[in-house]
Amino acid sequence: MSAIRLLVLGAVRQHGRAHGYQVRNDLEYWGAHEWSHAKPGSIYHALKQMAKQGLLHAHEVAPSTAGGPPRTEYEITPAGDEEYFALLRDALTSYDQKVDVKSAAIGFMVDLPRAEAVALLEERIRRIEEWRAAVTDHYVPEEGPAQLGHIGEIMNLWIHTADAEAEWARGVIGRIEGGAYTFSGEGEPFVGVLAEGEENPYATPRRHPGDSR
Repeated sequence: MSAIRLLVLGAVRQHGRAHGYQVRNDLEYWGAHEWSHAKPGSIYHALKQMAKQGLLHAHEVAPSTAGGPPRTEYEITPAGDEEYFALLRDALTSYDQKVDVKSAAIGFMVDLPRAEAVALLEERIRRIEEWRAAVTDHYVPEEGPAQLGHIGEIMNLWIHTADAEAEWARGVIGRIEGGAYTFSGEGEPFVGVLAEGEENPYATPRRHPGDSR
């Protein structure tokens, strides 16, 4: 699964309607250009592709007061909303992922009801433990990596990574169950987007041709 679809759909959804530069600006504000492939070209390509696929609706709007050509604003469609939540739920439960997918899932988990977020993270832990058990059929952590030569360090890394992620997920569950964060249906959500015209301190300075569209 590519994180870019989840990131772009989630960013558009948070605004209601957003043009491409707003989406880019938000993702850079979240640092997604550092921990994912959410670069300007990928963002604008994803917006256009998902509009063609019916996941986003493209609105051509008047030029900004600063001048320039008309911009396209995107709005998530019912099909896009369905796709967004399917991607989010899959990203929260699946263990075999790159860090960008996991990071995107955590960034949007509050779009779900609190109880569902907990249940999905518990399923994630179950899958981690299932995967760990499959590895330990061939590798005994207590005996250390040397039992398999230096190749054992690979399995040692896998085990340590699985244990650390399971511990992290249990901590997240504990904080959620303790009342942390505002989830869907609980009131005003945390505002993690920039207002129109607000300066982004984390923006990359290089402009992209899609910024004005």
